[in-house]
Amino acid sequence: KCDYRPGDAVIFLGDLVCKGPDSLSVMKMPWDLGALGVRGNHDFEVVRWHQAMKSGADPPVIGSEHYHVATALETADLKWMYSLPWFVGSADLNALFVHAGFVSGIPLAGQNSRLMMNMRSILPNGTVTSNFFSNWPLWDGPQTVFFGHDADRGLQQYENAIGLDTGCVCTGW
Repeated sequence: KCDYRPGDAVIFLGDLVCKGPDSLSVMKMPWDLGALGVRGNHDFEVVRWHQAMKSGADPPVIGSEHYHVATALETADLKWMYSLPWFVGSADLNALFVHAGFVSGIPLAGQNSRLMMNMRSILPNGTVTSNFFSNWPLWDGPQTVFFGHDADRGLQQYENAIGLDTGCVCTGW
């Protein structure tokens, strides 16, 4: 549990949908809290399915949870999901908030959105991967990066990065 109070900034680090049994209820939480959020890879897939349906794409042959969520979300929820940025910065906190991470040495404006949603490791040769090999935080700062996406590793604390995926999907949310 988080001990937040009225006036505190709450920032969801993505994957609000398709990570548990009740995506539609979870989507109401940011509204109720007046929270901000960033786009996670599962949020992206729901947006992608919604765009495909608007373009006349056939539903998937095999059931897709992303498709089902895209068809079930209310218009306001979809609008909010479409508006989610790849990352949020806070000058007051000297912090950046992102779903999966950033590649050090690349300016924020040049970061790859797919990597910001999917990366887990950077290999010694600089290759970015979604597999588990080594700790990704080669982030030089000066901002501290807060990221999720990686519940398997638990709390990760580094000089300029903190991984805090709660793994709430594992507890039934």
